[in-house]
Amino acid sequence: MIVDAILRSKGRDVITIREMATLEEAARLLDSHAIGALLVEDGAGRPIAVLSERDLVREMALHGAACLQRPVAQALTQAFVVAGRDIQLNALMVLMTERRVRHVPILEGEQLLGIISIGDVVKAKIAEMEAETAALQAYIRS
Repeated sequence: MIVDAILRSKGRDVITIREMATLEEAARLLDSHAIGALLVEDGAGRPIAVLSERDLVREMALHGAACLQRPVAQALTQAFVVAGRDIQLNALMVLMTERRVRHVPILEGEQLLGIISIGDVVKAKIAEMEAETAALQAYIRS
């Protein structure tokens, strides 16, 4: 399975935030959309990072509640990984594991196609395994 199939089923909507927005704004966006990460864009609208709930928690632990007035750019980690729409599911799993990321923006050239989370990968992998099991059971019965 390629990730383009996942994007077709889950949708391509991505919630973004500018790098100079505050962490408070980021926290409000995460909460209002019930999501675990935001795609961070630079001043020109290009994706430059993913800000996750973990990043917010780390900032709170290091700087206390005052961190909410800091810009998103100050909370970003260097682990920014992107992939193309034709990457295979297993390759994406390896990439996410090796780079220790839970969200991967999917790009075609500079165009953002969507974002895949580790939850999306697990859901797709389970569906893939269930389909294989059903096919095997059908073969055994025939």
